[in-house]
Amino acid sequence: MAKLTHEEILAYLEEATILELNELVKAIEEKFDVTAAAPVAVAAVAEAAPSGPTEVSVILKDAGASKVGVIKVVREITGLGLVEAKGLVDKAPSPIKENIKPEEAEEIKKKLMDAGASVEIK
Repeated sequence: MAKLTHEEILAYLEEATILELNELVKAIEEKFDVTAAAPVAVAAVAEAAPSGPTEVSVILKDAGASKVGVIKVVREITGLGLVEAKGLVDKAPSPIKENIKPEEAEEIKKKLMDAGASVEIK
């Protein structure tokens, strides 16, 4: 049997129909006891895909009974001045931080809730 070159094999593959290529793959799988599926690659892609949102926003729903404490925490988180932070708290529900990582949002939520506020992460 004459040995085929890589160029000849590639030329055949370019001209073959999908049906012919499918039959070739099946024949290779049977002949060499292999599978064309790549389960390891599929698993790696599934693990790489994020399981939840990558960016969220922290929304102050209500300042609660200790408005002064919440204003202090909002100032600490946002870097706003006293008047701006008070205005933000007074306009609740209002976004405190937007488009941040979920981990950072959880930390901010904890600080605000410890100060007595009602908080939502969206």
